[in-house]
Amino acid sequence: MENQNNSNRQPNNPLHGVKLVDILTLLEEHYGWDELANRININCFKKDPSIKSSLKFLRRTPWARDKVEQLYLKLITGK
Repeated sequence: MENQNNSNRQPNNPLHGVKLVDILTLLEEHYGWDELANRININCFKKDPSIKSSLKFLRRTPWARDKVEQLYLKLITGK
């Protein structure tokens, strides 16, 4: 019988268990909205940006979410 705690682990996935709100908050605190807009060209970072509006957009736009996640990974890994 497999241990249920082990079945949900993804040791090779640094995004596993990290909430999008936490990713976005960290990026905004580190870079600020202007630099986020420079690094990722999406309107939710350019025009009246907020965590709430950005989350709404990123949750329904997979390509943009992927770019945000990639920037987060670069920040936390230094690569």
